[in-house]
Amino acid sequence: MSLFTSLPFLLLTVVTASCADTEAENCENIQKTCPVIACGPPGINGFPGKDGRDGAKGEKGEPGQGLRGSQGPPGKMGPQGTPGIPGIPGPTGQKGDPGENMGDYIRLATSETATLRSELNQIKNWLIFSLGKKVGKKIFFTNGKKMPFNEVKTLCAQFQGRVATPMNAEENRALKDFITEEAFLGITDQETEGQFMDLTGSRVTYQNWNDGEPNNASPGEHCATLLSDGTWNDIACSASYLTVCEFSI
Repeated sequence: MSLFTSLPFLLLTVVTASCADTEAENCENIQKTCPVIACGPPGINGFPGKDGRDGAKGEKGEPGQGLRGSQGPPGKMGPQGTPGIPGIPGPTGQKGDPGENMGDYIRLATSETATLRSELNQIKNWLIFSLGKKVGKKIFFTNGKKMPFNEVKTLCAQFQGRVATPMNAEENRALKDFITEEAFLGITDQETEGQFMDLTGSRVTYQNWNDGEPNNASPGEHCATLLSDGTWNDIACSASYLTVCEFSI
């Protein structure tokens, strides 16, 4: 008999022997309550129990030893924040060097301007003496060439002048003294026959026609020339005569 098989029997024997010294009724009750343990084979493992609660979070570990990935592209720019409070004004800087006196520059510029004006007047006088004729606020110049009226008008306008046009007897006399041959005047009656106008479109108020002129003897005599004696004659604009331009001064 094995030890595990005989163990209940031995326990029962010990209990029975101890009851002999006591009252029979108590022993009888004890015998009725003594357990009988029978040993069998191990049972089958049960189902696993429920998971326990998560433990406390551990400390952060050391970074890994692997290669670090490349940095990603920057994100979109966020909205502009509100301006901050202005800072405290900085300390006042050192006083700068005194500026140059502008009065000196003005006086120098004035002096140089006066010098240039004097030189220009001198050059103008040389030109008038050698090439032109001054009368009042007007100067007459000629290039000595003969051209049709339209070419004379274009040439004078190119130099900001116009075809010579005496506005009074004094200018007419100065122009006569200046030229040596018949020259075009800046008047025409191309718009209305017999009504001579200057090149600004104004009707001529001063006239010094030769006897019987203007007579429009040949068809198309819509231009005028100054004769050597100072009188005027109507002539065809397509003819070629001396070029004389006038400039205001």
